[in-house]
Amino acid sequence: MGELYNFLKDAGVWFLATDEDGQPHVRPIGTELIYNDKLYFQTGLKKKMAQQLLKNPKIEITAVKGDRWVRVQAEAVHDPDEDVQGTMLDAFPELKEMYAVGDGNTACFYLKNAIATFCSFTESPYTVKF
Repeated sequence: MGELYNFLKDAGVWFLATDEDGQPHVRPIGTELIYNDKLYFQTGLKKKMAQQLLKNPKIEITAVKGDRWVRVQAEAVHDPDEDVQGTMLDAFPELKEMYAVGDGNTACFYLKNAIATFCSFTESPYTVKF
């Protein structure tokens, strides 16, 4: 999990795909946090992305850093814990302009049953599961 966290953080922006009625939707994401041994990201509950995740938690993530990339299959689990919301907002203070702990909109999701495949053009791919 730590290797994926570092890769996403170093990439800066990574992409998360959701599903809505069989149509994939891909978005840039820039929040990642390890909290209580889980890898989290943040969005707003009022956004379509959160509604799609609540309906169908299966996601895919991809990120590119230099000549390497990662592909991740996982389930996104909503965690309403206000402690994780506060930790996320402290880690990304620019979000405090739009979100607040306990505002009914701040949504933190963690990855469950994740399979991350790290690839490059010069090395064999390898997989990490958590």
